[in-house]
Amino acid sequence: AMLRLRLLTWDVKDTLLRLRLPVGHSYAAEARARGLRVQPEALTRSFQEAYGAHKRRFPNYGRDQGLSSRQWWVDVVKQTFVLSGVRDDGALTPLAEKLYRDFCSSRNWEVLPGASETLNQCCQRGFRMGVVSNFDNRLENILSQCNLRHHFEFVLTSEAAGFAKPDGRIFEEALRLGGVPPEQAAHVGDDYSRDYRAARAVGMHSFLLRAAGQGQEPEVPPEHVLPTLSHLLARIEK
Repeated sequence: AMLRLRLLTWDVKDTLLRLRLPVGHSYAAEARARGLRVQPEALTRSFQEAYGAHKRRFPNYGRDQGLSSRQWWVDVVKQTFVLSGVRDDGALTPLAEKLYRDFCSSRNWEVLPGASETLNQCCQRGFRMGVVSNFDNRLENILSQCNLRHHFEFVLTSEAAGFAKPDGRIFEEALRLGGVPPEQAAHVGDDYSRDYRAARAVGMHSFLLRAAGQGQEPEVPPEHVLPTLSHLLARIEK
């Protein structure tokens, strides 16, 4: 029973693109260029703490609390260095602003294996395509720099939508942009609750990208799991 799909929506981070290096390594290199010595591993731990706390306090880049995503990120980066013991406030703002700009480019992002080929094949098969990502407004530029933007009719970020996955409203907005009912759409992503379960909750089909040996949530039928992106078309067309 071949799925009658017209629209495919895609998560980005760890589905189509991944960071070239752990965050702490990129942060440490930029700090070093400014004469600040900080351990990359310490920065990675501090980043996780700062990011988590900021996300709880100001969800979805502080959009509903009047923050810009740029200010949100600059604050996260500064707090990351503060938690790692850097107290030089004068150095931190320009450092944070430089890192914010650097993460807007292909300097720090790389395309996952099989992603370009799979997106090309999906376009050739005539699927309409869009992005649904809990990302800020830099995403268009990052996708362009990584030569993926042209595959997509729309790029819907949580910052622009005002809702973050797993909130079903971001998927409903994607369906509106794609002009198809949920049963004719499928979402592809690597996160069980934000991607797989959330898309299914609004009536879409969904595929979970999951390398061998990752956590096995029991509710995912094997035909919905993608060991790699190149498995997608076989799953759709079987």
